[in-house]
Amino acid sequence: MNKPQQKTFQHSHFAHCESGVMSLMMSHHGLPLSEAMVFGLSGALMFAYIPFVKLGGMPLIAYRSRPKSIIKGLQKSLGIKMQMHTFSKSAKGTEKLDYLLKQGKIIGAQSSVFWLPYFPPEMRFHFNAHNLIVYGKEGDEYLISDPVFETGKRCAVKDLEKARFVKGMMAPRGLLYYPVHIPEHIDYKSILPRAIRKNAKTMLKTPVPIAGIKAIRALGKGIEKLEKKDPRWAKLFLGHIVRMQEEIGTGGAGFRFIYASFLQEASSILDNQDLNNASVRMTAVGDQWREFALLAVKAIRKKKDASIDYTAIREKLNCVADAETAVYKELLEIQFS
Repeated sequence: MNKPQQKTFQHSHFAHCESGVMSLMMSHHGLPLSEAMVFGLSGALMFAYIPFVKLGGMPLIAYRSRPKSIIKGLQKSLGIKMQMHTFSKSAKGTEKLDYLLKQGKIIGAQSSVFWLPYFPPEMRFHFNAHNLIVYGKEGDEYLISDPVFETGKRCAVKDLEKARFVKGMMAPRGLLYYPVHIPEHIDYKSILPRAIRKNAKTMLKTPVPIAGIKAIRALGKGIEKLEKKDPRWAKLFLGHIVRMQEEIGTGGAGFRFIYASFLQEASSILDNQDLNNASVRMTAVGDQWREFALLAVKAIRKKKDASIDYTAIREKLNCVADAETAVYKELLEIQFS
């Protein structure tokens, strides 16, 4: 770090784990960044529908970029340098964490939600890319700042070790990370327009059909085909879409709301009313994602012998895609002074 700071760590509550961790970490080291600013500058807004990658037997659906992309994207955007460690053995990972804590560092860590005991049982599921901050150790317990909780938590050494070294998809391998360089000056007038344009182009012009706006429409086609599938499986698939959207992290609507906040903050920094207008429209997109989820839930709850209008659900999703497309096109047309 340029100027190491030895100050008391302050926990805060955020909407999403990875963006929350980076906001906490940067703010602790003297670069105050809101969660929305972290999310926007890292270019994390995304949509992916990957039928050949399964999560719990269902196609992978993601509403943001892949895990660790917020950490890496923020580094690239702002010129931050992060030190990252993974380990082949859990004992080595625990030893390194303890060593870093003794140096007075706060440490980002990747873990599994399922094996963190402070999560209520009904909230636990096998998601191995959950991020948190370890900021101290007392006895055989770590002091944890988990951004998705309102207050700090404690976690036994063995429990955190198990959560950090779980096997399976997106296995953390004990990942630890912390900043080693943060620029003293950030040229937001140059960086913000570049980040906004890049994210808009990614959503609009990604050539593969599994990402961006094309992926939203591909999912819509998949929904319409459910009419020919086994009714029970079709309802499970709709439930999976809603769960990925509304329960995993911040979900589809939530990420759109975060990005709308980013655009509003960027509008203030750049004194650009067009960005504020785009923020309003992105908020409306988030509302439409919520309406889509509600439509899917109503279909799931129908009686066993009742028919489901899959075409109507697809049409609603296409409306969401149209609305997002309009916002990204608007962002690409904005003139930045």
